[in-house]
Amino acid sequence: MKPAILILLALAPAWAQLRFEERVLATDLKGGYQLQAVDMNGDGRPDLLALASGIAELVWFENPTWQRHVVATGLSRMINAAALDVTGDKIPELLVAHRFENIAKNSVGIVSLLESQGDPRQPWKVREIDRLTTSHRLRVAMLKDGMVFINAPLTGARAEPPEYRDRVPVVMYRAPQFRREPVNAELQGVLHGLFVVDWDKDGVDEVLTASFEGVHLLRPGNAAPAEKILKGSEAAWPKGGSSEIVVGSLGKERFLATIDPWHGNEVAVYRMKGKSWQRMVIDSSEADGHTLHVADLDGDGNQEIIAGFRGPGRSVFYYRHAKGGWERQMIDRAGIAAAGCAIADFNADRRIDVACIGSATANVKLYLNLGRPGLR
Repeated sequence: MKPAILILLALAPAWAQLRFEERVLATDLKGGYQLQAVDMNGDGRPDLLALASGIAELVWFENPTWQRHVVATGLSRMINAAALDVTGDKIPELLVAHRFENIAKNSVGIVSLLESQGDPRQPWKVREIDRLTTSHRLRVAMLKDGMVFINAPLTGARAEPPEYRDRVPVVMYRAPQFRREPVNAELQGVLHGLFVVDWDKDGVDEVLTASFEGVHLLRPGNAAPAEKILKGSEAAWPKGGSSEIVVGSLGKERFLATIDPWHGNEVAVYRMKGKSWQRMVIDSSEADGHTLHVADLDGDGNQEIIAGFRGPGRSVFYYRHAKGGWERQMIDRAGIAAAGCAIADFNADRRIDVACIGSATANVKLYLNLGRPGLR
């Protein structure tokens, strides 16, 4: 059965659109790649941790003034970071993947632990803990025996373009030793997306991966095999599968959303019908989709899908569920080659805001959610 396709080229009516106040926080982060909402100084407010592959400084912006601070220097070709307060002092420790390249034989894949020395506004201590070729996606997950860092490389060590045929070794690290432990090594090709979720609602996190082989469910901490959830784009290898994966909700109903295929143009939504996930492409009009999130932006109990595109359109949109389908609404049009976004209530007004970092545009923008006319 062919997937249902709904291409949304027009924005929703003006009365239905949320308004955003745009603030530019930086314009010099060459190769901007990842942006995270992290409380970097323990004051209870989400700050922004910004990582760019084209500079050697890891920086953060302090809420509410958005003053810029340098975490560490000398971290070339950074690609991802994850934050977790290991010591309990309210200041997170950071795991950073750097010396990254898309081609495995050229990628050192250093993983370093960064620790604050008391004042998070001053340079942090950097300690290398591992080298794993093409270390690419770092996340934090809760297991039965505590929190761990997950590391998903982009490819296996022997992978070469355009096929990238090799198994990808997903691993994890536990404090305080931070030794590499295996999670799964079944998946092949390019593994690009990683989403941590308590899939079974049992208090233990699982990991969803988006790769050339579609979307799989991994269970860190046990020997269970990878479970195939979605196929993604049905194009032949290496043009098929998925690039990003998130889990959202419409009231009590769970849905999945992907960007397909790798760095692709299709935003797809999956809803359960009977015992199978039914795929609907809700937008295919943009290029180089690279970041995907869900959040209830308008406070109606349904989560919207936020997607950023690095291609010629250089835009950020959100998609709101409406009767009969999904409406596309604009956050930024042609102003940011969005490689990564962060979602949080940054100004404590009980509305979820959006912040994004641009690759070719080298910028960081904060979009404060002002609601829509007549909506608090």
